[in-house]
Amino acid sequence: MKSIKPIAVLMMIVALITVLIPAVLVLPFYKEGQENGALLEEHPSTNKEQDDALQALNDSKIEVAVLRHATQKTEKLPLEKYVAGVVAAEMPATFELEALKAQALTARTFIIDSMVRGGSGDLQGADVSDTVNDQVYKSDKEMKAIWKDDYSWKLNKIAKAVIATKGEIITYNQQPITAFFFSTSNGYTENSEAYWKNAAPYLKSVASPWDKASPKFADTKIMTLGQFQKKLGINLKNKTDIGQITGRTPGKRVASVSFGGKELTGKAIRERLELKSTDFTWKRKGNNIIITTKGYGHGVGMSQYGANGMAKEGKTYKEIIEYYYQNVQIASADPVVNKIVARK
Repeated sequence: MKSIKPIAVLMMIVALITVLIPAVLVLPFYKEGQENGALLEEHPSTNKEQDDALQALNDSKIEVAVLRHATQKTEKLPLEKYVAGVVAAEMPATFELEALKAQALTARTFIIDSMVRGGSGDLQGADVSDTVNDQVYKSDKEMKAIWKDDYSWKLNKIAKAVIATKGEIITYNQQPITAFFFSTSNGYTENSEAYWKNAAPYLKSVASPWDKASPKFADTKIMTLGQFQKKLGINLKNKTDIGQITGRTPGKRVASVSFGGKELTGKAIRERLELKSTDFTWKRKGNNIIITTKGYGHGVGMSQYGANGMAKEGKTYKEIIEYYYQNVQIASADPVVNKIVARK
């Protein structure tokens, strides 16, 4: 057996010191149950905040029965959890907190008003659907899949907005309003009777200049002349005469268009051509019709991008609500909720 050379001994000693010294330094600070102490220092309250947020959302007096479009099954969940799912689906979590609060208030008011009226359409016993026919709703599982790594902070932010408005609804003459909202205006909101048949005193046109900053403010759509005529059910004999606007709404949108004696409403044209809004114009270029629109949505009630613009200027959610819905009050939902509970 060969003797170990001094240089080899020295190298072994250095290696042992390299391994042992960090362990010795850490050992006095190690305690059972604190193995992840250093990792938790990075985000010490994230998990607790998330748990607290979910717990607060589950604390509701009533449940909402939601008809899920994909499965055609009804899912029951606490009111505030439903409201959070609507806010998550309907408004970007990157919006200002005050805008998210305004959205939470409209979502809660919308469902409570719907429950008071007994829902709408064939909902198979549910209170509401999860589509644009009512309010879009996404479950916690669905939002995890959509948000991915951003799930925790987005959930906490939306939960904060919902909890801040918990128990509040928008009322007119002490009754919950029909709290319509939409994405982006053309610079003005619309009178409810200009788009639907029923007039509501709190759904009147107001200026909404903040919407011009929305990425959805302008849109262009191109279709062939044949498609244009087929969708509208018209026959354009004159190449230069492709319709004339015969009326405007209070919200500066198209009320009606005449095609050689045949008149169509702006709403009907929007639906048939699948346009973003009823503020449209078009021109013919060769065999194509080029259509441009301003705004996105029906235009009635609160503009979401307008709400975010107001929030950026320092307006509170109450100021946003009172601007887009005229002469309303923000009141406790308890009296209405108690009636719903008693009825059920």
